[in-house]
Amino acid sequence: MNQIGGVEQVVGRIERLRDEINYHNYRYYVLNDPVVSDAEYDRLMDELRALEEEYPELVTPDSPTQRVGEQPAEGFVKVEHPAPILSLDKATDGAEIWAWWERVSKFLPEGAPPLAWVVEPKLDGLTVVLHYEDGLFTLGATRGDGWVGEDVTSGLRTVRSLPLRIPVVSGGPRPPRRLVVRGEAIMLIEDFEALNRRQAEAGEKLFANPRNAAAGSLRQLDPRVTAERPITLLCYAIVEADGSTPPTQWETLAYLRALGFPVSTYNARYESLDEVVAACKAWVGRRDTVPYEVDGLVVKVDDLATQAAMGVVGRAPRGGVAFKFPGREATTRLLDIGVNVGRTGALTPYAVLEPVQVGGVTIQKATLHNFEDLQRKDIRIGDWVIVRRAGDVIPYVVGPVEARRTGEERVYRLPEVCPSCGEPVDSAEDEVAVYCVNVACPEQRVRRVRYFAAVMDIEGLGERTAQTFVAHQLVRDAADLYYLRREDLLGLEGFAEKSTDNLLAAIAASKERPLAQVIAALGIRGVGSTVAQLLAQHYRTLDELAQAGREALESIEGMGPHTAEAIVDWFGRARNREFVEKLRRAGVELEQEEEIGPAEGGSLAGLTFVMTGTLSRPRSDVAALIEQHGGKVTGSVSRNTDYLVVGESPGGAKYRKAQQLEVPMIGEERLAEMIGMGVD
Repeated sequence: MNQIGGVEQVVGRIERLRDEINYHNYRYYVLNDPVVSDAEYDRLMDELRALEEEYPELVTPDSPTQRVGEQPAEGFVKVEHPAPILSLDKATDGAEIWAWWERVSKFLPEGAPPLAWVVEPKLDGLTVVLHYEDGLFTLGATRGDGWVGEDVTSGLRTVRSLPLRIPVVSGGPRPPRRLVVRGEAIMLIEDFEALNRRQAEAGEKLFANPRNAAAGSLRQLDPRVTAERPITLLCYAIVEADGSTPPTQWETLAYLRALGFPVSTYNARYESLDEVVAACKAWVGRRDTVPYEVDGLVVKVDDLATQAAMGVVGRAPRGGVAFKFPGREATTRLLDIGVNVGRTGALTPYAVLEPVQVGGVTIQKATLHNFEDLQRKDIRIGDWVIVRRAGDVIPYVVGPVEARRTGEERVYRLPEVCPSCGEPVDSAEDEVAVYCVNVACPEQRVRRVRYFAAVMDIEGLGERTAQTFVAHQLVRDAADLYYLRREDLLGLEGFAEKSTDNLLAAIAASKERPLAQVIAALGIRGVGSTVAQLLAQHYRTLDELAQAGREALESIEGMGPHTAEAIVDWFGRARNREFVEKLRRAGVELEQEEEIGPAEGGSLAGLTFVMTGTLSRPRSDVAALIEQHGGKVTGSVSRNTDYLVVGESPGGAKYRKAQQLEVPMIGEERLAEMIGMGVD
């Protein structure tokens, strides 16, 4: 082979490798539908790198190997945009959308085509402006003030979903010689959570939210740092182009997608403003079904010529409006840190806040998760803190606003005694939780009684009632509920004859609950409704379960060694055996005549649920409630799944699968409504 022929072959191979790698990047980062394994992709990249190292004169700026590698910049260069990058007027409800349209419709040009609207998610990220010359990515800038932004080209090159060269696909559109596209640099929620976990493990500062993480990561002077951050991109507008481009916004989105740009799959087109308003209202309840942060919707007149003819008022084009969702974050003062005691004795901290509106709800308390999280975030009493409420779950403290500290804030010290009973607390080496080990602790009693009542479906026995019973020494444990007398209750505040009779009737009715329900109600660590169902399928009576050994329990498919040990340990304690005997003497059914199954005829009958994220109570407890009302709980999402119950910080395979299959997603509040369970 002569040298010229050899170089020509290398050039051809390099070009084929680049095309193939770019195609696989598009499949993986834009379509989320890879067609090769990671190992095969790595093999292609390794071959391309080797060839480019051998022939450095053949390296081009659009090569997949050139996404990372530039030296840190000394500062950001200012970039003037080819056209103003404007913002939109805002609306917060249907009435304001109609008011917007009434104002701007006066500027509709004569002879305008029939009206239609495009509704797109309002992405909560960093706006970027992307320049392409002859299909090659040459410049990327932030929005800045709308006229001048900052050059972040080197950082944007590391974003895998951004095409370094617009591919020319057979039968597809050819890109204009010059093309400027507007998009949003964002971070998927699950990627954000993974990034924060890595930050925590490295002892680095955590990001407050995905938007801050994306913006901070992209505005790094060192692109090698940006390359380590999981930024993605979604595009939605053409700022400028040489040559013809689509005449409507809807066609523009399809055109950008055809050129290889990532475009949201949640866009929609409507023929009437009534449909637009209805869609905006519906989106408020489904915002948590999207894998990235969406803080509203953007409503645009579809015809771009009509948009342009309507003009601009101030910095806002008249042809569009931003529908803003209720805010889910707010800043307020942390007045104090309290401690809850759970039914297992676990102590968990919570924040006492200056009242603040978050998502249309006044928040005065918020969870702090656990003491390790509290210390890691360095949250102090007196801090200004960011409070977040997402997915209809309990609000939580994201972290402190350190810049607002005055020096008067107080570092929180771990409790040495239980706040309920005053006894010393304990902690295990392999666990985050701190425990009160006093079995007579009043707060533990309240939690255990409330848990038992919830699992046994005793209507009308809520938190306040459990507290009253424990405070008046009417119950020492949940079994004492079955020994309550009518005259005991009538003397208590809030107990009239009817409410007393209803509660006693509900307690009596719970004696006939299925064995699986009784097993779950015992409160054995690790034994929720799903495990209880397994146990009830293998043991016909509670006595048989009590006599089962660890090896026998571990032999049950789906039963782990820790749970098996917890079961043996629970029945090995004298006070627990006494508890079971009290249930037996009270007439609670402790055996079953036939194989059990989900409750029939309940409010959730025939429905299958899957759970993801952190819920306000253990998943086993939520699963117990679902199954007690006729529903079924499974561990993975499929086409047979009716609902995904979404808690705090959802993500992972279940979340993505539910989106893919369009499985409805609900929060705990909606689940409670479906159950129709009263609260005390």
